[in-house]
Amino acid sequence: MRTPLGIAALAALLCMAAGCGGNGVPKDGGAASGSASASVPASAPAAGSVAAVSQYDAGPRAAEGPEDEAGSKRGAQLFKDKGCSACHAFGKKLTCPDLAGVTHRRTVAWIENQVMHPDVMVRTDPISHELFAKYMLQMPNQGLTREQVMDVISYFRHMDHEAGEASKQEAGK
Repeated sequence: MRTPLGIAALAALLCMAAGCGGNGVPKDGGAASGSASASVPASAPAAGSVAAVSQYDAGPRAAEGPEDEAGSKRGAQLFKDKGCSACHAFGKKLTCPDLAGVTHRRTVAWIENQVMHPDVMVRTDPISHELFAKYMLQMPNQGLTREQVMDVISYFRHMDHEAGEASKQEAGK
């Protein structure tokens, strides 16, 4: 006996299975032009991170980049305006990964590609694929420009810097 719920569940399962197959993207994995890490071999994951290895996550962590106060402010506004806080927070897990420490765990290239091309990343990037499997939510493509994504990364860097400073002050008490 076929029920509407059973048919819907089967259809959803088939759609998910179809999305896990071939990538249908350029050999560079859909990297944004100008991403320096696109051809860099993968590195070992940071402690406490997803075990997968990604071609976009090799090299210096995003936290090592320069501070950009104006970019951070624009990034904070974009984070708010685009509704990112509905799924992400700093210091606690909502429905998607906790962003606290993200600039210490990931490179600029990985974050950039994850924000600009989440659909491609979940199909082609092992870290993104594992995060999707864990949280069962596909990050929407917000249609941000590269400059806007760099502002969001500046905001993430600022939040991680503030958290580090707060930890140092707390430890000094």
